[in-house]
Amino acid sequence: MRRPVIAGNWKMNPPSLDEALSLAAAIEVAAVAASDVTTVICPPTIWLAEVARVATGATALGAQTMHFEERGAFTGETSPLMLAGLASFVILGHSERRQYDGETDEGVGRKVASAVAHGLRPIAAVGERAEERRAGETEAVIDRQVRAALAGLDRIGGSGLVVAYEPVWAIGTGDAASPADAQAVASQIRAILRELDADAADEVPIQYGGSVTDANALEFFGQPDIDGALVGGASLKPETFGAILRAGQAAIGGDGA
Repeated sequence: MRRPVIAGNWKMNPPSLDEALSLAAAIEVAAVAASDVTTVICPPTIWLAEVARVATGATALGAQTMHFEERGAFTGETSPLMLAGLASFVILGHSERRQYDGETDEGVGRKVASAVAHGLRPIAAVGERAEERRAGETEAVIDRQVRAALAGLDRIGGSGLVVAYEPVWAIGTGDAASPADAQAVASQIRAILRELDADAADEVPIQYGGSVTDANALEFFGQPDIDGALVGGASLKPETFGAILRAGQAAIGGDGA
């Protein structure tokens, strides 16, 4: 059975170190009740080292992005060498990075390969925009983005790969995809993984992200190809995020609900 991965993407929040430490401590407590789920918190890079001192047991630490190069003249960037030993996960290709920072499919692929090479577990994010969905292009977009994200990997098995399906139109809008629609895309992603590495396809957790709440999480986790969530705003609320973690625990037959 795949171990669910539920990751909280804090984005550019919270604004102070004290708030970040308090949030991390509260989530650490909540994660204890979901011991069969891999709980990941992804604070802003500036808080990573300090949060690492709080997230020492039940939670893993993730970064929100990184550069594919180990070092160099890349102002404002963070290298995989800087993250190695500090974070264990890194979100790559998030739609906000694609939209606001010009990340390309090719660039995401280089980052995924670099993360794996440096012992980091990449959470490769893919998803269609609203206009692509309306045009019936969801399947084509997902196919292109997934294949590009994995293009630099020699093999998927043992890579630690996580794929996050985040329809762009659902992120932060309160308009989540239906569980059936999310499962249809997760099934497509699983089929691509199986084509690329048949022996490893079933070991890769596929997350859903996009207006995930404590009210809808269990429905998503009940889908056969969805193994967790990439959570945005709700991850800033310890009680809500804790309930999502417990839903993940319950979905695999644990005692979280």
